[in-house]
Amino acid sequence: MGEYQHTLDEKGRIIIPAKLREGLGETFVITRGLDRCLFVYPMEEWRVLEQKMKELPTTQADTRAFVRMFFSGAVETETDKQGRVVIPTNLREHAQIQKEVYTLGVSTRIEIWSKEVWEEYAKRAEESYEALAEKVVGLGI
Repeated sequence: MGEYQHTLDEKGRIIIPAKLREGLGETFVITRGLDRCLFVYPMEEWRVLEQKMKELPTTQADTRAFVRMFFSGAVETETDKQGRVVIPTNLREHAQIQKEVYTLGVSTRIEIWSKEVWEEYAKRAEESYEALAEKVVGLGI
């Protein structure tokens, strides 16, 4: 859980906050996310997701396209001793990350957003937060 701000360094690295790093394990996967962000999965969660995607029908063009994009952008990585991780160029381009980033804890994954993209997304989502809550069934909040 949580929202953290960091800056991309000259080598394309960001710090994964210590509270989020604890749940990642030694190695983890970064891939293209939705809404112009990156998804970061602990290996255990990645394997669960990979298995679910193996069960999708490969006869559907949309499914094939999504799975290709999702897996072709994936990279297995780890943090260095300072808690930093290199974000590959192709993933930085996908997420439009240039300098400032937000790192979010989102249940079973971490999301990495460019500051500008996240702030615009959050502004739109905040405006419809209550309407979105009504559409999500069974939360019991």
